[in-house]
Amino acid sequence: MERREDNLKGKYVVGVDLGGTKVCAAVVNFMGQVISKATLPTEAEKGENFILNRMIEIIEKVIEECKVDRKKIVGVGIGSPGPLDIDKGEIICTPNLPFRNFNIVKPIKDNFKIPVYLDNDANAAALGEYMFGAGKGSKSMVFITVSTGIGGGAVLNGRIYRGNTKNALEVGHMTLEKEGPLCNCGNYGCAEVLASGTAIAREAKRAVKTGESTSLSKYKNITSKEVFKEAELGDGVSKKILDRALNYLGICVANVVTCFDPEVVVIGGGVSKGGSIVLSKVKQVVKKRCFQSISENTNILSALLGEDSGAIGAAALAIRHFQRNNKSVC
Repeated sequence: MERREDNLKGKYVVGVDLGGTKVCAAVVNFMGQVISKATLPTEAEKGENFILNRMIEIIEKVIEECKVDRKKIVGVGIGSPGPLDIDKGEIICTPNLPFRNFNIVKPIKDNFKIPVYLDNDANAAALGEYMFGAGKGSKSMVFITVSTGIGGGAVLNGRIYRGNTKNALEVGHMTLEKEGPLCNCGNYGCAEVLASGTAIAREAKRAVKTGESTSLSKYKNITSKEVFKEAELGDGVSKKILDRALNYLGICVANVVTCFDPEVVVIGGGVSKGGSIVLSKVKQVVKKRCFQSISENTNILSALLGEDSGAIGAAALAIRHFQRNNKSVC
């Protein structure tokens, strides 16, 4: 009988990370290594069918550039913002994309004649980190991405935890402050409106607008990146903004740790690149707010897959499905 690892040699999948501003795709082997990759602007304002054709275009592009036999490409994984109906392959709706109950899987499957799998982009990124990144080797891992928004995914005993409607781990919309600012979701005081990169930038702009004495005033456009930079250089206002936001992020992580008791928590996204201050503050808050027996046995780590995490995570979906569909191989 053919050995499992031999059967997987020379096989590849395509991972597609669908975002509001760009579509990224990569051909990835079964060790999580990127063979070829490409990025195109989404141009979401042009509608559903335009984006679908853009996805087909970029998949074709990375397959051509990788120069491997097409027969060796055994699947496509798509990571998309939700809510989704992954069983039907539909994007139900999402704030930054025009899809409404749109089946994204069938036309791509029909075009390339290989299996296509859809999942929430945070679930995909979580699976990628679990299989090939910071969570590799763990039994239970929670992934939290902190950038423009905040999302999450969990892999428990090797399986993505999706919940009843398959939209679990919307950690960015966990209420942290009942009288807090209005979030885009319609709720008040969500983690996303208090601790995301967008939240950090908003508070920095407010400080400048109200005339606070801060080195942030020298920037025409302020993002969380500038806040981290000026805090490191000693700006008091920037330090205060970060301390507040990262404290809320720590509370968010502490709540997740209390609920899931995971072996590993992986933090990714643009805010995670802010330096040691991010993990240091989160760990401090988790230690303060969780049972000692849980916090001492939870490793909180930075994501390892970097800018390719979305595409590798989407590829991991296809790899995992292929492995499960070929259990007879040993």
